[in-house]
Amino acid sequence: MTALSASTLPPAILESLSRGERVVVVRDGEHVAALISAEDLVLFERLIEEAEDRIDVEAAREALAEPGSTPWEKIKEELGL
Repeated sequence: MTALSASTLPPAILESLSRGERVVVVRDGEHVAALISAEDLVLFERLIEEAEDRIDVEAAREALAEPGSTPWEKIKEELGL
């Protein structure tokens, strides 16, 4: 992630951000970037983490459902744990 000093941003962007607004950067009519508050960034990162966790849980469930899987209890028993 790139960090910029607030002093390098145009005043209009700083004003929007200080009001808690999200700023979208447009090039040729297309959204190419967004500036969000630090608070929104924390929420966004948390959402990404939760989505990745859901994907991991689903992959683990699929692996456990595969034929020939060995139950964890049996592995612990075999290892003397």
